[in-house]
Amino acid sequence: MTPPSDMSRRDLIKGTLAGAAMTLTGVSLQQATAQTAPYPIRLGGPVFGSVNDPDQWIAALKQLGYSAAYCPVGPEAGDDTVKAYARAAARANIVIAEVGAWSNPLSSDDQERQAALTKCREGLALADRIGARCCVNISGSRGPQWAGPSEKNLTDETFDMIVATTRAILDEVKPTRTFFTLEAMPWAYPDSPESYVRLLKAIDRKQFAVHLDPTNLVCSPQRYYNNGQLIQECFRLLGPHIKSCHAKDVLLSTEALTHLSEVRIGLGRLDYAVFLKALSRLGDVPLMLEHLPNAQEYQLAAQQVRSVAHSIGLTFA
Repeated sequence: MTPPSDMSRRDLIKGTLAGAAMTLTGVSLQQATAQTAPYPIRLGGPVFGSVNDPDQWIAALKQLGYSAAYCPVGPEAGDDTVKAYARAAARANIVIAEVGAWSNPLSSDDQERQAALTKCREGLALADRIGARCCVNISGSRGPQWAGPSEKNLTDETFDMIVATTRAILDEVKPTRTFFTLEAMPWAYPDSPESYVRLLKAIDRKQFAVHLDPTNLVCSPQRYYNNGQLIQECFRLLGPHIKSCHAKDVLLSTEALTHLSEVRIGLGRLDYAVFLKALSRLGDVPLMLEHLPNAQEYQLAAQQVRSVAHSIGLTFA
């Protein structure tokens, strides 16, 4: 069928990708984009200082005003410890957002690759044990730096490697109440909302989902100045699959070549009004502060998020 003359090829492709993303979860595009009452924002971040048991952990989170948290224990924790923290979180209305499995499953070094795969499997198993929303890693890199660029990263061969690796992790662990997710990177798949849709289709596993960090997708002046549109596209194509989000900011410098720096929220240009509004309509999805040097910087970042949210009429869990 010939599309209407006023529909561009770009719009047609986007519509097809959106439809594919909704088909994966049985959610219609109409249902996913329906205007619903906003949910409270569930903000979280790291805890500083000595925290030795679930009660101290909850007290520290409450003092910071958080209703979401990073996983407080490692894969070596026994079942009794894991259950104690899970029960404490449930009683206090704290969501355990994610278990980090930061490593390089695509490394050309066999020892590093095998260690990364073990870390991903153990992290995913822990996320399932404690009831975290997801286990998150990057897809990896085929270059010398574990999270760095490589000419091989954005190739069909690497895409297929990511699919096979992710399937193997999920098929071995077989999680039932959490999800394995890949954080977007500017130089590795997924590098756009469209490539994330491709991965969702290709991996084809129910427990594979999306971790959204829009700052990592801002990799050009074009995306920098139009990041609100980029964020909207992420939620439009990936919304039903998003399990957790990271919160940070990005600043374009005036150097001769394009230079984008990660900065504290409020010091960059990421459109938090668009980000928070879209997040609030998605559901009870945690927003996690990260990559700041100390507790004071996290407090300032949290204040900025709360200020933007309140300015557009949003509340917090």
